[in-house]
Amino acid sequence: MRLLVIEDEQRIVDVLKTGLVNAGFIVDAVNTTADADNALNCISYDAAILDLGLPDGDGLNVLKLARSHGAQLPILILTARDAIEDRVQGLDAGADDYLIKPFAIKELVSRIKALLRRPGGALGAVLNAGNVTLDTIGREVTVAGNPVVLSRRELSILEHMLRRFGRVVPREVIEEKLYALDHEPESNAVPVHVHHLRRKLTEGQATVEIHTVRGIGYLLAEQTQ
Repeated sequence: MRLLVIEDEQRIVDVLKTGLVNAGFIVDAVNTTADADNALNCISYDAAILDLGLPDGDGLNVLKLARSHGAQLPILILTARDAIEDRVQGLDAGADDYLIKPFAIKELVSRIKALLRRPGGALGAVLNAGNVTLDTIGREVTVAGNPVVLSRRELSILEHMLRRFGRVVPREVIEEKLYALDHEPESNAVPVHVHHLRRKLTEGQATVEIHTVRGIGYLLAEQTQ
C-alpha cells in the first residue's frame, strides 16, 4: 500500500518514513501544498498524512481541494494545532482522523491501519483465491493452511493480484504500488519479483497460478488442467 506524507519538517518526515516503511507501506513525501496537490492528482494513494503548517499555504486547502475533486482516500491530519476549534475545522473539512504533535509513531501507524480497515478501505481482513489466503492485517500468507514466507514486495504483488483475481493487473499499476517517487526501479524489477512469487506459490502447491500477459501485465487465475 502506498501512502503520501505531506510535511515540511525533515526530521518528522524521516521518523514517519522509517515507521511506515517498517510497517510495510510504500511512502512518498512532499513538503508544499503545490506538490501535494500534484501528487494527489497524479498517483492513486491508499491514504495520506497531512501537516497543516506548510511553507506555501495551509494544509486545509490541500484537504478541501482533494475532497472537492472527489478523492476518497483516508486523510489523517498530523499537526501541532491542538485547539478544539482546529480539530473541528479539520474534521469538518473532510479529514478522517486528527493527531496532535508530538506523537508516537506506533499510534500513528495503528491509526492509519484502522482507517484502511474501514469498509471500502485497502485493508480487508482476509483475501482468498483457491487454497491461497492472505491476512492483509497480519501480512501473513498461507497455501493450503501452510505458511509461505514472502518478501514485502512479493506480498504486495500477491495482494494486488488477489484483489483483482481473474483480471489482468497492468505492470505499471504494480510498479506504482511497489516503489516510492524517490526510488526508480530497474526495468526488470517487477518480472523478477513475479518470478520469485510464482516459484514460491508453485513450491507450496497453490491451486492458483500467475500468467504473464505479454506487453500488458499479469493475471492470477485458477490452475488449468
